[in-house]
Amino acid sequence: MTFWTCRRRDNLIGYLFVAPALLGSLAFVLIPLAMVGWYSLNEWNVLGGTFEFIGGENYKQLLNDEKLRDSLVATAWFAAGLVVLNLSLALLLAVLLNQKLRGTTLFRTLFFSPVLVSLVAWTLVWQLMLQPEGSVNGLLGVFGVDGPNWLRGDTTAMVSVIVVQVIKNVGLNMVLFLAALQGVPAPLYEAAKIDGAGAWRRFRSITIPLISPTILLTSIITIVGSLQVFAQIAVLTQGGPGTSTTVLIYYLYQQAFQFHHFGYGATISVLLFVIVAALTLLQWQMRRKWVLHES
Repeated sequence: MTFWTCRRRDNLIGYLFVAPALLGSLAFVLIPLAMVGWYSLNEWNVLGGTFEFIGGENYKQLLNDEKLRDSLVATAWFAAGLVVLNLSLALLLAVLLNQKLRGTTLFRTLFFSPVLVSLVAWTLVWQLMLQPEGSVNGLLGVFGVDGPNWLRGDTTAMVSVIVVQVIKNVGLNMVLFLAALQGVPAPLYEAAKIDGAGAWRRFRSITIPLISPTILLTSIITIVGSLQVFAQIAVLTQGGPGTSTTVLIYYLYQQAFQFHHFGYGATISVLLFVIVAALTLLQWQMRRKWVLHES
C-alpha cells in the first residue's frame, strides 16, 4: 500500500501552511508565558547576577502590597472611563456619520486620522498642550476660565490621560461601528416608521441588536487595550501625582526595570494576564444574553 496517499499529502500541505503561525505562537506567546511563570517563582537580581528560587514568596508579597492595590484602583478607574467614553463616543460619531449629509467623508477622515499618528508623537504633543501655559489653558483663558495644571492634579491627571487616549483611538471603533451600521437593512427602519416607532425606539430595538456582535468585538478590544496602556502614562504623568495614574502595567515596569525586581515584575505580569483572560472570558460568556443570534 502506498504511504503517500492523497489524503496524507493534503494533510501535510495543510500542516505546512499553518506551521509558520503555530511556530510563531509557540515562540512568541506560549514559551514567553511559560518563562514568565517560571521567573515569578524566582528572585532575579540582574545587577547582582543572582537567580534564586523562592517558590510562592512573590505571590505572598502580591497579596500584601498596598501600592499594588493603589495601581489596581487606578487601573479600574482608567479602564472604566476609557471604555465608557470610547464606545459611547464612537457609536455616536458612527450614527452621525452614517447619515447622508455633505462632508461626512471629510469628517470620517478627520476622526480616523489620529489612529494613524505615532503614539509617542501624539502623547508628546498633548503633554505640551496640557502644560499650565499650554494651548488648552490658553483656549480656556479666552473665555475667562483659569485652567488647572492638568497633569499634576490627582483627578485632572487621570481625566487628561483618559481623554488623550480616547481621542487617539475613538476613530478605530467609529469605523467598526460605521461598517456595522451600514449593514443594517434599510427596510427594517422603514417598517418601524410605518408602525409609528420613533428614532430612539428604532435605535434601541433595531440598531443595537443588529450591531451587537460589533459592540462585543469593540468592547473586548477596548477593555484589553485599556489594561495595556503604558506610553501615555510614561510620557504624560510618569504615574503621578503620587500613584494616582500608576496603572498596573506601569507599576510592573517600575518594579522590573526601575527597581530591578524582575521576579516580582513577572508575578505582576501573571496577575495582569489573569485579569485580561478573566474579563475576556466573562464578556464571551455574557454574549449569549445580549448579542443577537448567540442565545
